[in-house]
Amino acid sequence: MDANGLRRLLQAVRGRRTSVEEAERALAAGGFLRLADACVDTERQRRRGFPEVILCKGKTPEQVAAIGVGIVERHGLLLATRADAEHYAAVKARIPEAEHHRPARCITVGRRKVRRRGLVFIVSAGTGDIPVAEEARITAEMTGSRTKTAYDVGVAGVHRLAEHLADMREARCLVVAAGMEGALPSLVGGLVEAPVIAVPTSIGYGVSAGGRAALHAMLSSCVPGVGCVNIDNGFGAGYLASLINRGVRR
Repeated sequence: MDANGLRRLLQAVRGRRTSVEEAERALAAGGFLRLADACVDTERQRRRGFPEVILCKGKTPEQVAAIGVGIVERHGLLLATRADAEHYAAVKARIPEAEHHRPARCITVGRRKVRRRGLVFIVSAGTGDIPVAEEARITAEMTGSRTKTAYDVGVAGVHRLAEHLADMREARCLVVAAGMEGALPSLVGGLVEAPVIAVPTSIGYGVSAGGRAALHAMLSSCVPGVGCVNIDNGFGAGYLASLINRGVRR
């Protein structure tokens, strides 16, 4: 635990948000915080530059809130993905400063105090792809990147990209979310110098097969510098884009 984490833990004890016994366990653990249903990696921020992120799907609201409290008390930051209204209500009850970003399905704490640099540009092919694109945006911002967006600019009306091209070419990394046939990342990749992270979404009819057609198209791209994450994985795309944007620091 770094000095800032120790200070926050001591403040939590003083404010009676954490018991002395819980603080003792956190200090004794050395690199993790053991809760009733979770074991939180308290060294993630030191290793990766950002604390452990909570995937809310599959967890009860109470579990998410307990994990969130543990992370915020040690790091002052929180990102939780795939959160619904019940998850948010439970977190808000214990962490009043928590924010719910509904389109992105994310909960954040400390978003306004994150220092951001560089630029990650987020693109969605259609309006239906926006929730995945927003998950990428919130993730990139929380992990230290500035963002700009262009939504609903897919290949059915590709001229819509033109007004965004200058900003796209200033970005250090781009995230492009698309369903259907998944063509947009290849198109964008042919117009910019920076790496493009393609995100297949589960939007589409019939043989789109829940995003698998887009996934295969993106994996098959002939454009150099286009990589691909899993279906609907806006979080993974945003996190990777932010690492690329910020550069690896030794």
